[in-house]
Amino acid sequence: MPELPSPAPTPAAPPRPGPRRALTRRGVLGTAGAIAVGAALAPAAFAATEDGTGSEDATGGGTGAGTRSETFPVTRTEAATGTGQVTTAFAASYVGVRWTGARDGAVISLADGGPQRLGAGCATVEDGGTALVAASSATSYDVRVPQGADGVRSLAIDTRHGPARAFDVPVEPTRVRGVGYLSRPAWGADESKRYKDGKVNSPEAYYPLQALTVHHTDTPNGDPDPAATVRAIYEYHAVTLDWGDIGYHFLIDEAGLVYEGRYSGDDPAPAFDADGNVVTAFHTAGYNSGNLGIALLGTLVDQGPTDAAKASLIRLVKAVSRVKGLDPRAAITYTNPVNGVTKDVTTVGGHRDWLRTDCPGQTMYGLLDEVRAAAAC
Repeated sequence: MPELPSPAPTPAAPPRPGPRRALTRRGVLGTAGAIAVGAALAPAAFAATEDGTGSEDATGGGTGAGTRSETFPVTRTEAATGTGQVTTAFAASYVGVRWTGARDGAVISLADGGPQRLGAGCATVEDGGTALVAASSATSYDVRVPQGADGVRSLAIDTRHGPARAFDVPVEPTRVRGVGYLSRPAWGADESKRYKDGKVNSPEAYYPLQALTVHHTDTPNGDPDPAATVRAIYEYHAVTLDWGDIGYHFLIDEAGLVYEGRYSGDDPAPAFDADGNVVTAFHTAGYNSGNLGIALLGTLVDQGPTDAAKASLIRLVKAVSRVKGLDPRAAITYTNPVNGVTKDVTTVGGHRDWLRTDCPGQTMYGLLDEVRAAAAC
């Protein structure tokens, strides 16, 4: 879980997703424009006009032309506890698993498939292991864990075939300093997932930005429906892992589309509040506050990101770094603003620089110097 202060009072019921920052796939692609340098990442400083040139009067979203209704499948889930065979009432896209005890040695067998070792992937937990496994429309699975491990919980997730739900998506595109992105409504984020027992599960907390961390999601490459995968990761992080939201601030698919991640309030700048502080997310346990997480969809162990994904990563890192006055190549001492814990890292680093994990994959990790250099230009 992230380093968060005591929860603030929260609404008694989740709001209906409304016409916040949004973008259609037709409007997301474009050339990055000039990036203004500023001391604080206030919405006006981080916003840009549709052509990417930037404007001091821009507010971060093109919502003036109104909204239109778009539909996304409701995420269907079936939870189970313990090991052994589980049969689901629907074809699962993914299965999320969580257990306590030994981290290594757990396996899952999907219907008509052999056993797969459950690696940690990107997510890390302190007291055991966890994994999100592509289920390939399986209707049953079998989980086994190492001797002595217990507390096994699994969740079959279908984000593609459930009943349709309407979202109000603004007609005009939204960009941040020339980088187009899909807002939470535009990829079908169900805001009720952020709530538990009628309260926000992980209330927002904001701190000055110190570092940016690159991840891979350890999900299949060549994804035919990346928005559905983002919804599955959201379900896994928010519910299975009990984080209360998706763990990353931004995600990038293989086509180069950028997705808004962690909810950051209703001001016009994704990931940041009106004062330019970054919302605490859940991507580097123990080092989350003041640390912005960007995840590339796919598994980047033996192959690198697509050219489009890498270009979007560089543009996004450049936009955030320049507006915040950070050098992507600098060696820094990160200081956790909540508990004072320090870590010597590079301003832009990989997940493995913070914790014991293979993330963001060996090939992607080897490209980080290139990303830092290009973002610093």
